[in-house]
Amino acid sequence: MILALGSFSTQSVLNAALSMSEGITASHDGPICRHPNGWGALWRNSLSPHGLSVHRDTRSIKESLRQSLLHEIETDFLTVHVRHATLTHNQGIGCTHPITRQGMPVPWYLFHNGFLPTVYQKLGLERSTFDSGEYFDYIIPPTQDKFSDHLEIIKKLENLAPGGSSANAIVVNPKRAYVIHWTPKNTRFPSYFTMYKVQTKSAFFIASEIISEIAPYECWHPLTQGEIIELPLTHR
Repeated sequence: MILALGSFSTQSVLNAALSMSEGITASHDGPICRHPNGWGALWRNSLSPHGLSVHRDTRSIKESLRQSLLHEIETDFLTVHVRHATLTHNQGIGCTHPITRQGMPVPWYLFHNGFLPTVYQKLGLERSTFDSGEYFDYIIPPTQDKFSDHLEIIKKLENLAPGGSSANAIVVNPKRAYVIHWTPKNTRFPSYFTMYKVQTKSAFFIASEIISEIAPYECWHPLTQGEIIELPLTHR
């Protein structure tokens, strides 16, 4: 996952997402380096309803990036997610991020990195069908356009039954973007699920891997466990 806010090169962010999907920038302890199961993007577009546009593709980003024409857009907010499906049956456009929730005061969008196979229990469901969708239903306030209490979100995650790997997410509505950085204490691959942030002269970035083509390695800083970053999406 990559989030960019400010003045930046869309092409450089997309190139970084492509490199991440191929494992080129992987320097972590996890077993997953390649992410071939589709990809998606969300960006600010004043001509779109609610001011945001969405792209989803079930093909790999390597195969379909040029056809998407995203490299031609100019925007001050962009989030990209390239996917490795934890469960093989959770593939297809319905499982391609961003996951969307419409019909509330504002639409919400979620990009998730991790696996939360027990969150369905908190929704009163008999079984899990798609953990990321269930995670979305668990944390999104259905009648609000913001998280009223960040600590409440973390508490809800800490109350999940064991078995999950990470709840790292980028959650967006037309007014705000949130970055949730949380993994269970017993996560087997803490480095893999560490996200990083950097402020350049013109933009702010958060990514699930350090991206040297955006900023030098030493400029990136890891997010802390249980950190939620809120980014107002004010018009520029």
